[in-house]
Amino acid sequence: MLQTSSPVSAPSRRSLLAALGATAALGALSGCGVPAAYVKPADRSAPDASAADKRLTWANWPLYIDTDDDNPNRRPTLEGFGKRTGISVDYVEEINDNDEFFGKISPSLMNHQPTGRDLIVISDWMCARYVRLGWVQEMDRARQPNVARNLDPLLRSPAFDEGRRFTVPWQSGITGIAYNRRKLGRDIRHVKDLWAPDLKGRVTLLSGLDEAFALLMQGDGVDITRWSADDFHRMCDRIEREVHRGQIRRFTGNDYTKDLVSGDVLACQAYSGDVIQLQADNPDIRFVVPEEGAELWSDSLMIPNRARHKANAERLIDYYYQPEVAAKLAAWVNYVCPVPAAREVLAADPDKDTAALADNPLIFPDPVMRERLAVARDITSAQRPEFTRRWNGIVGL
Repeated sequence: MLQTSSPVSAPSRRSLLAALGATAALGALSGCGVPAAYVKPADRSAPDASAADKRLTWANWPLYIDTDDDNPNRRPTLEGFGKRTGISVDYVEEINDNDEFFGKISPSLMNHQPTGRDLIVISDWMCARYVRLGWVQEMDRARQPNVARNLDPLLRSPAFDEGRRFTVPWQSGITGIAYNRRKLGRDIRHVKDLWAPDLKGRVTLLSGLDEAFALLMQGDGVDITRWSADDFHRMCDRIEREVHRGQIRRFTGNDYTKDLVSGDVLACQAYSGDVIQLQADNPDIRFVVPEEGAELWSDSLMIPNRARHKANAERLIDYYYQPEVAAKLAAWVNYVCPVPAAREVLAADPDKDTAALADNPLIFPDPVMRERLAVARDITSAQRPEFTRRWNGIVGL
């Protein structure tokens, strides 16, 4: 029987880009071709000790892997990998913020030194920066038949990593709209519904630029796979107007869940994984993928430069793309599963609560929802300084 325990979402898993700091400046410099930052393909690898040294170090976010109900220090799927392969994994929950972790390992990467980690999990908008800087290694898909076979087609070729040569999604999610159906007294179907008079002062938006911009552009009818600077500034003009007329109560991190539960807000920009947690206690809370569409995002696995156990890391990634393993993980974390074939595994589980997860469109989006989901083109390093200043001026950071 698969475990169905679900953690409270880690507050900073989809963390905000609070200000234009040193890491953003480094990203901008790399876009201008500063040679100290960019690492050429020939300088990215190190002698691989995997064959003789059966171990690897994996850095991940807190609460982002299945644990045993009786012993949170045990991770059943990870233990299963060790038993199957003989490879031991030093699993470190050290990533609490994309920018913070970037700053932590960037000195090693830009100086062509090992980070001490063979595998990391970062949000895709930040993965784009690593890929452009040449700080991660291309994976050998010959060692990853399950990834090649089972990765969701919607996630196979984002703009920043066409063909997913350097990244593989760990878990995905949807940025959409959550609302309290009973208190609001009606449904929300469009982004523009957030600007209705009966919601004045009862709406929150996400404060992080990378987390917020795509859905708000979609509300203006923009194709987020190929948006332009004009699209971005037109979206900002709209949000500025809504701020000035008092429509938006505040901009939030993951603490929007408090406002929604308390009733201080009736509708908000939200993540699908959080809403699954909230619905367990309050079925009046709904999540909608607007008719204009919503952003499908991922936190992805990457192998940093100079990693000493690359083959072991590739083998671990492929292990998690087996439908049976992906199903166990999905049943625990409740994010959008990047392995659609795991749905059949869950549906066949003898436990009815576990089997019911197979029909949850926030874990396995149904065909209608999938038609509305898109992976956004990321903000380039050249655009980031200007766009961050504009957005932070609106948000008040």
